Amino acid sequence: MKLIIAIVQDEDSSKLVSKLMQDGFSVTKLATTGGFLKAGNTTLLLGVEEERMQDAIHLIETVCKSRKQITSAPAALAGMAHGEYTTYPVEVTVGGATMFILSIEQFLKV
Repeated sequence: MKLIIAIVQDEDSSKLVSKLMQDGFSVTKLATTGGFLKAGNTTLLLGVEEERMQDAIHLIETVCKSRKQITSAPAALAGMAHGEYTTYPVEVTVGGATMFILSIEQFLKV
């Protein structure tokens, strides 16, 4: 038995949860916030039998594609007082999934 902890962008989470459930995976959805963009994301917990691991990983990879997004980044400019910032647009890559896969000794559903 394995535990997949998958961190995905909010935009991908509903579609991913639907596809996982259609394929017979049980999934727990947690609302979380990322540190870099300080934007909402979703952490999914899946208990998966070893023989179905690649199926789960493939579904996550299929739904959660990386894409470019423009966001504002703060910058201090010369001549500004300490602590004063302006923002400028920056292109960042978002989406995809970060997965942690852990071995589980025991899985109980009561």
